[in-house]
Amino acid sequence: MIYNLLSFDYTNKFIFILLYMFVKSNNKKVDYEALNSALMRIPHMNVSVARNLIDLGICEIYQLRGRSPEILLEDTKNRNTKTPDNLISYFRMAVYFAECDLPESSKLHPDAWK
Repeated sequence: MIYNLLSFDYTNKFIFILLYMFVKSNNKKVDYEALNSALMRIPHMNVSVARNLIDLGICEIYQLRGRSPEILLEDTKNRNTKTPDNLISYFRMAVYFAECDLPESSKLHPDAWK
């Protein structure tokens, strides 16, 4: 097969490489439900964190008001034992965003909540 590729001209090789890259890149799984959820309107929200919140039954930002980030992390760990501990900063940021009418931009990053 490699020998046959050498007989192609450069245009055919280029097209073959593009098609190969396209086929390889489509093997990724994309969580469209989490990507299209209202939770992704929270600045710097991670798709996997949004998926964890959806799995807990939280689909809208207003549902985070009054929730404890620690309890959210605890519930997530009960559902999935391999949950990383850095989710607490995302949960704190999300609850802050939901509870504040005008959130400070410096607090809308997970690193601000460590």
